[in-house]
Amino acid sequence: MRCISTVIIGAGQAGLAMSKCLSDRSVTHVVLERGEIAQSWVKDRWDSLRLLTPNWQSRLPGFSYRGPDPDGFMNMPQITDYLRDYAHVIAAPVEEHTTVSSVTPDGNSYLVCTSRGDWICDNVVVASGACAQPRLPQIANAVPTSIAQLSLATYKSPNQVAQGGVLVVGASASGVQIAAELSTTGHSVTLAVGEHIRAPRHYRGRDIQWWLDRTGVLDAAVKDVDDIARARRVPSFQLMGDAGLDAIDLNTLQAMGVAITGRLVGIRHGKAQFSGSLANHCAMSDLKIGRLLEHFDDWAMCVNLPDLQVPRRLPPTCFPSSPHLTADLNNGAFRTIVWATGYSPDFSWLKLPVFDQKDTLIHDQGVVAPGLYVLGLPFMRRRKSALIDGVGGDAQALADHLVANRTKRAA
Repeated sequence: MRCISTVIIGAGQAGLAMSKCLSDRSVTHVVLERGEIAQSWVKDRWDSLRLLTPNWQSRLPGFSYRGPDPDGFMNMPQITDYLRDYAHVIAAPVEEHTTVSSVTPDGNSYLVCTSRGDWICDNVVVASGACAQPRLPQIANAVPTSIAQLSLATYKSPNQVAQGGVLVVGASASGVQIAAELSTTGHSVTLAVGEHIRAPRHYRGRDIQWWLDRTGVLDAAVKDVDDIARARRVPSFQLMGDAGLDAIDLNTLQAMGVAITGRLVGIRHGKAQFSGSLANHCAMSDLKIGRLLEHFDDWAMCVNLPDLQVPRRLPPTCFPSSPHLTADLNNGAFRTIVWATGYSPDFSWLKLPVFDQKDTLIHDQGVVAPGLYVLGLPFMRRRKSALIDGVGGDAQALADHLVANRTKRAA
């Protein structure tokens, strides 16, 4: 049994940022990682994936991108190297290949049980990430056994997908990227589309992330939104980490030969059932991006920003006038389903009464309970909380709270 002030669980960007902030405040701590540093980036993403944020936006406490391509986009080996370099620079006390099996109360402290021994600590920071496991809908259980199923954790490349039709379910960033990749490698792809937000890679000569950063959109705080639960569920932009590809929206995909239909709502007797709301979802997506680009224009005019290109609005999203509402999954038209339906965190080892009736972790901007914190969740404190560029500010705030709370306990 080892005793320490704070245990951080997870050695991705969030856990490492917290380690740096605690070191700056002379708080003794250890970072426990089930695999290697940046494990999720190493093992749990598909081969061609790149960050959606430009390299200049990879900013962590005391560390930022200093390479030759600030406007480029890191691939998975590069982001892994970046985080491992960060861990080395900040001398993070990481214990790799250490799986946490449970966190339980122990008086006024916490008992953290792991595959390599147990810890007693005053504070626990859960930094295991929002993307610990793919989120699959219940209807996945109704898919005929003749159809292969892949999730965001098991899809790696088109080479593993059998020839024949592929149904990609989900049209946020992951879904549109995978649909495009499969289509360009010769697969016949249908994309089931629900709520989504299209976005151009560039607007008026600047990257979309530049606009989001400079206009303060990414800095919006919890207090700035009316419905934080809704804000935390907003889908990611339809983007790809490729400066040469200005859009990967539904228009782009259809031009590539991808068929689109409505949201997959059920599977009954081997037949897939799709929602008739495709037109409404497309209209709402067009409306949202139009409002955002208008906000950028207003800001640019207000600050008298020079050297901007003429504003160009995206054309309306095209969609079939009569999209298919059903599809027979038994007739061989589809050989594979890729579930691009997002991720969810895994807190199954957190044996504490800190969840609501839907098993969602309850927290107030990262503060879960006395001495218990969470970091790296969507819109935890600000809209950018789940980004590499956002975890640093959240870590600073939680580290300050931890130190202040420790002082109060001592008093």
